Amino acid sequence: MGTTTYTYLYGPVPSHRLGRSLGIDLVPYKICSYDCIYCQLGSIGSTIVTRKKYADNDRILEELQRKLSDHSQPDFISLAGSGEPTLHSGIGELIRRIKMLTTVPLAVLTNGSLLWLPEVQEDLMAADLVLPSLDAGDPTTFQQANRPDSSISFDQMVQGLIDFTGRFAGEVWLEVLLLAGISDDEPSVRRIAKLVERIKPARVQLNTVYRPPAESFACGVTHGQLCHLSSLFSGLVDCISDAPAPAAATESTGLSHQDEIIAFARRRPCTIHDLSTGLNLHLNDVLKQVRLLTDSGSLIEIAGKRGYFGVPPAVDILTKSCN
Repeated sequence: MGTTTYTYLYGPVPSHRLGRSLGIDLVPYKICSYDCIYCQLGSIGSTIVTRKKYADNDRILEELQRKLSDHSQPDFISLAGSGEPTLHSGIGELIRRIKMLTTVPLAVLTNGSLLWLPEVQEDLMAADLVLPSLDAGDPTTFQQANRPDSSISFDQMVQGLIDFTGRFAGEVWLEVLLLAGISDDEPSVRRIAKLVERIKPARVQLNTVYRPPAESFACGVTHGQLCHLSSLFSGLVDCISDAPAPAAATESTGLSHQDEIIAFARRRPCTIHDLSTGLNLHLNDVLKQVRLLTDSGSLIEIAGKRGYFGVPPAVDILTKSCN
């Protein structure tokens, strides 16, 4: 069955961090506790911290059973999607039910903002892997990079990461995303590294911006600089920004969807949302396929407020500058 028959599931898609990842989207588009300046989904202008049942767990389990019976097993089932998955108050029940359904490892990708809540910690305990984020080593940078909900303090967020990692029986892989001119200097990275020593994740994954961000001033650092800065951290550190996506089977990479995207973009430059709506594809599927196409040079980014993509040489290119 095609991706279009699923409401909550997308993929499996090739992931830099998780191999072949079968995604489950638990919240509507941009329902999030942060409004990060680098978010490839764009800016929301407002934030949400109220947890409620955003998804239908029964429907998700039905879709997952169907997907696992129709396709080869992915490397991970990933609770992630278009916003902050821990805002779905049914995430704990869902994790427990998925673990009863399949032996495929289950990962949760979260911004980590709500891990200070005991109920959120408890909800994630049955997962195999949790991948939270830490993009700042001080309150000022936290506000600048993540633009959190006003109810979330920097110290509270960090303590939540420390407490959860100390309790969690699985592994925690901490993503640290560095921004050029904001958090890429050695003093800033050293402050983050000192917090990482307190958090004690199994590994750190250094990342940066390399897709159209919410704000034009949110720019990435080079892969070489990431690797240089990785020496400031102790323990296992991965530099993942420019690493090629893992190889995946034709079905998993959705080559037919890539063809549809190219054909659509050939007619006129379009945005991620234009592609998602016009092709009736899940937003996250589109993001992953666009990433593969831009990496291969089959699709190009055109500077503009809405983050247009087009097919060369059908349009004139004006590359975005981060100087």
